[in-house]
Amino acid sequence: MRMLTGLLLLSLSTAAIAAPDAAKLVAAAKAEVGKPAPDFALPDLAGKQVSLAAFKGKTVVLEWFNPGCPYVKKSHTVGSLVDTAKKQQKAGVVWIAINSAGAGKQGAELKLNTDAVTTFGLSHPVLRDESGAVGKSYGATNTPHMFVIDPKGVLVYAGAIDNSPDAEGKSAPDGKLVNYVDAALEDIAAKRPVRTATSKAYGCSVKYGS
Repeated sequence: MRMLTGLLLLSLSTAAIAAPDAAKLVAAAKAEVGKPAPDFALPDLAGKQVSLAAFKGKTVVLEWFNPGCPYVKKSHTVGSLVDTAKKQQKAGVVWIAINSAGAGKQGAELKLNTDAVTTFGLSHPVLRDESGAVGKSYGATNTPHMFVIDPKGVLVYAGAIDNSPDAEGKSAPDGKLVNYVDAALEDIAAKRPVRTATSKAYGCSVKYGS
């Protein structure tokens, strides 16, 4: 009996070592344009787990989100994010918002996020990354910060939603507004390389807990 108990404890100990915490696995992976996007699983606002792996074979857009950020508010009310997700979802694109604000930080409160879904008319999930592990693995620095993953699971775009930080097109070079995410999705649909693979994200800083 003692021998069996000892073997059982050894087996459990070995399993614990072989199966490290999922957050640590995500944190260890670093996103890089041109390489496979790090997998993750996060709860949505209702507590249901949503994983990137569940959308294998589909084009996926990740939008770093904070309902308390003025840039996010403006982009979703008068800027490039107004109905963009809905339009792309109709074309078969998966759109996911991720809030990496730590507990007690601006925009982290559950009710603020559920209210924002209604206010902005969002039809896609908002996931909560309170540990910040997923945000840091992707190098998300701003809200909004956008990432596009192609059907092969490769990260093909990382950066701003567009070239106009004022969210109205007024600050776009030569007055020409370019929605980088729409452009990347057009390139993917046309089966050609994404012409603008990176840009400098703008907006509020991601309110990581630590």
